[in-house]
Amino acid sequence: MDQAEQLRNVIKLKNQNNIKSARVITITSGKGGVGKSNMAVNLATWFRAKGLRVIILDADFGLANVEVMFGTVPKYNLSDLIFGGKNIRDIITEGPNGIGFISGGSGIVGLNNLTKEQITYLVHNISSLNDLCDIIIIDTGAGVSDAVMEFVLASPEVLLVTTPEPSSLTDSYSLMKALYKHPNYIANGTNVHLISNKVTSESEGKAVYDKLNSVVEKFLGGKLDYIGMVPADATLEKAVRNQKVVSIEAPNAKSSKAFETIADNLINGNGKVKYKWGIAQIFSNFVNK
Repeated sequence: MDQAEQLRNVIKLKNQNNIKSARVITITSGKGGVGKSNMAVNLATWFRAKGLRVIILDADFGLANVEVMFGTVPKYNLSDLIFGGKNIRDIITEGPNGIGFISGGSGIVGLNNLTKEQITYLVHNISSLNDLCDIIIIDTGAGVSDAVMEFVLASPEVLLVTTPEPSSLTDSYSLMKALYKHPNYIANGTNVHLISNKVTSESEGKAVYDKLNSVVEKFLGGKLDYIGMVPADATLEKAVRNQKVVSIEAPNAKSSKAFETIADNLINGNGKVKYKWGIAQIFSNFVNK
């Protein structure tokens, strides 16, 4: 029995006892600097304000953006869970407003070389997140790395953050191309919501979507779902410079209200999403690699 089959069997047993699964939303981008991590923490803030329990998994192990924005340094990360004997509650750090977050650290890289005992322990703990929160937000790295693609491929719901800059649109298309051409891609299995960030107006946000969606339809035979836009906002820029979350510091700012609208759209089910996988299944892809 290979490592991937071991993990699938463990997940199957866990799923038989787990009726409820937390909703998993993966946030990604084709390049860095487009506001991906900022999107994660602000959406988490509004989900929490609406009574939902939220945990962010910071899977961008190269940059600790979530902890910087929350102003909280985690004591433990995913590596401590896998290799240090900690449990899932030990590695959850509490951020502002009761939002939890988990630092991936180098544990993301180590997922493809685990023993049977480590696999069982990992799945047991990861599955426990279903009891601890309603929504899990995965903040991936930027670009088309193996780690990013594995999270995107395994997630039923992906938020693709882009800006009007031609380089951002090109990189977003490259990510979509890599997704559609990947041998493990399942047609209609991943719903990709597009968010237009740093735009001047609602019309520009929709234009960004139309431009990217048209090439995805023409050359890849796919389709993106437009979930909303976030305008360029001096209040948001100031909050980022001060390592603060604008939706907490200035909830009535135009960017904060835009984040709230996107959160509402996601909660109210705009766009059809097929919930096929939970957080434990997502981790199985790394073992397959």
